[in-house]
Amino acid sequence: MQLKQVLANPKPTFSFEFFPPKSDQAVEQLDERARELAELKPTFVSVTYGAGGSTRTKTRDVVIRLKKEFGFNVAAHLTCVGHGREELIEILDHYRQQGVKNIVALRGDRPEGQGDDPPAAGGFHHAIELVELIRKRYGNDFGVGVAGYPEGHPETPNMLDDLDHLKRKVDAGADCVITQLFFDNRDFYDFRQRCELAKIDVPIIAGIMPILSRKGILRMAGLSGARIPAKLLGRLQHAGGDDARVAKVGIDWATQQCRDLLDNEVRGIHFYTLNRSRATLEIYHRLGATDSSDLADLSAL
Repeated sequence: MQLKQVLANPKPTFSFEFFPPKSDQAVEQLDERARELAELKPTFVSVTYGAGGSTRTKTRDVVIRLKKEFGFNVAAHLTCVGHGREELIEILDHYRQQGVKNIVALRGDRPEGQGDDPPAAGGFHHAIELVELIRKRYGNDFGVGVAGYPEGHPETPNMLDDLDHLKRKVDAGADCVITQLFFDNRDFYDFRQRCELAKIDVPIIAGIMPILSRKGILRMAGLSGARIPAKLLGRLQHAGGDDARVAKVGIDWATQQCRDLLDNEVRGIHFYTLNRSRATLEIYHRLGATDSSDLADLSAL
């Protein structure tokens, strides 16, 4: 089912993000986590794409595997960086043939150490060009999601320019916006209001990543530019170097975020799972839900 059809339901959506495993053992672990998370009946799942298209084949294989073996409604990440136009068409053709209904269209990260080089021959500079390609060549064969940045894109310090870029992606045919992770819901609500003022009228899905270790969050916050609120930072410092205590703080915080988002009419929550299941399962349990339909019903209470 395409994102537009899924989001036609007024109840909030709940989705999970996976990344392609790097080893046979990691494949087995992903299968186990996917099997556990399937019990939560997510609205859809997404699969990331490595910097510069480095996981092209692995991403494609995981997308098809999750769709066929686990029955997930999958949204495949696809990036401009590292690909020419014909390569992008080849990938999109393959997904269409395999019955994949949704694409998350991104510019993508450049491989480490690579500067702002020109795109591959016939390639694109920005995600809007990929959205335009999908709509012009494939019409409505795909649902299309794009990224949004509640705290602004790390490479676009002017947040008005950043919002203008997002508006152009939506006008080009995006069906929804999935936000980068954030830890302060006020940033999300402000972003949502600014989108409304900019006439960005597609559903905005909130990206939530439970903190599971100090090392992991420092790396992710550095990559995404996400701000860690003082209250959360204080709790993490109190947990010290004990990752079990850090994870408890992180899951507590993410649960509070989700509860508040549901109380404030969020259109969807996208969990950055890091190919793990514990945190997401625990959040559902703490919110009194056995699956996503239960969680959606909580928003009406």
